[in-house]
Amino acid sequence: MLVRPGFVLEVDERTPPLLVHQGEGVLLEQFPLGTRVVYPPESLPGVGDVDAAIAAALAAPVGSEPLAALLRPGMRLTISFDDLSTPLPRMRRPDVRGRIIEAVLTAAAAAGVDDVALVVANGLNRRLSAGEVERIVGERVFRSFWPGQLRSHDAEDPDNLTVVGVTDADEQVEVSRRVATADLLVHVGVVQSPAAVGAGGLVTGLSSYATLRHVHSVAAAVRRVGLPGDGAGGVGDGGVGAPPGPAARMGRLLCEAVRVFAVAVTVNAATAPVHYPFLTRREWEWSLADQAMAVGLGRGLELVGSRARRRLLRDFAADYAVTSVSAGDPTAVAAVAAAAVDAQQRVTVDGQSDVVVVGLGPFGPFDAGAVVNPVLAAHGALGEVFGRYRGRPVVRENGALIVYHPLTPRFSQLHHPSYVDFYEEVLAESTEAATVEAKFERQYATDPWYASLYRTSLAHHGVHPFHRWYEAAPAMAHVGDVVWVGGDRAACARLGFRAASTLADALEMVSGSVGRDPSITYLHSPPHLIAEVR
Repeated sequence: MLVRPGFVLEVDERTPPLLVHQGEGVLLEQFPLGTRVVYPPESLPGVGDVDAAIAAALAAPVGSEPLAALLRPGMRLTISFDDLSTPLPRMRRPDVRGRIIEAVLTAAAAAGVDDVALVVANGLNRRLSAGEVERIVGERVFRSFWPGQLRSHDAEDPDNLTVVGVTDADEQVEVSRRVATADLLVHVGVVQSPAAVGAGGLVTGLSSYATLRHVHSVAAAVRRVGLPGDGAGGVGDGGVGAPPGPAARMGRLLCEAVRVFAVAVTVNAATAPVHYPFLTRREWEWSLADQAMAVGLGRGLELVGSRARRRLLRDFAADYAVTSVSAGDPTAVAAVAAAAVDAQQRVTVDGQSDVVVVGLGPFGPFDAGAVVNPVLAAHGALGEVFGRYRGRPVVRENGALIVYHPLTPRFSQLHHPSYVDFYEEVLAESTEAATVEAKFERQYATDPWYASLYRTSLAHHGVHPFHRWYEAAPAMAHVGDVVWVGGDRAACARLGFRAASTLADALEMVSGSVGRDPSITYLHSPPHLIAEVR
């Protein structure tokens, strides 16, 4: 099967209106002549037999002995796995992580291992409900281990946290006691970004706030924006050969204290439901039926209420194909997974633009089952999408970022209670990340009410909005203007942005900094793409 790579189109008189995601809706937009449109590559084919690929990876890992050789009677085996933050959107059943976990458990049983525990590596993200855990691990594993030997990580439980060491930068590495005392830790994850791999990811999912405050500080966020590669990293990254950052230092220390066997899966770009194939087709290839469906979907989503839209989105699952399964040493596995992600997502882009336009889809890593609040929307555009480049950002320094999203000031009291106060109290005083960190972070991180909701309910940690805001800070410092098309004006003002009714209005608003005839790039996503800017 011939798979087309990423594609860059220049809008001319023959270019039809282009599909743009706008939160829970979609629209068709006519872009100015000369706009550069960056399309992600088409989906790569998957492996033929997923279970066979899993078995092969466990039997012939990279940089490690086979899994079976690491298992022995009487050992303590801990299996950790990613939470709902990946993949996005979620995977249709059966989740491949459950299939891997079953294979690991089968091997453990054959080796006589009976001391087994499973941990959701949610870090400071909210813990998962029973139904969410069952959906990942599968009914058989869930029935056998829940809740005693299968539970979410608790970053606020002092009785089940322990320090495994201190890095040479004086960073204390405090992790789950079950992880620290394991003879073998097997970590299972789905990788959709080259930045989300390696030993540092273990620390992110299995540590306490005392450790993660170093990983998610403003300084760390500035350092790691963009994706390393070809000798050049992103803004503040330092490039290949730069000293390791906090996550890498801590991950290395954790792997020295505990034997780690990593299993990573990559998936293709098949994110569109089978009923709406036009969502991942290029517009000039749409049939008349595709055009009618695009118009109908946009209008239909406008007509149904927000609650009905969220219910539809909550039930949505993508028909991904697994493109690779790798296992073994965390660093070696990270390299294999990153290469597979790169093959699926990389698009070569010649030079930067004055203006970059993005449309935010309805799925984010921290809003599963909840409304996307303005802080998470800002993180999605400025933290997630902006940072998916190699070499240089697509938008030039002091350029403009135009985002399609309503930025409605609605919040989930169940999942995002601290976000409400962050929006109303913290951002009302300052949007500058360093000020926010110095003045407010400690208060929210140690607040007993937020800690209680994190531990006993389904709430993200009290400090969660701070870390997302820091991750958006490098983009805010890089661009001169951020304008939200269709954005709530009060919410935009609170976050330090501006709102526009249309793309034409937005371009007029930023003309003072980019001129009246700017170069424009539209990043046509989702699915994910990585822009290699030359």
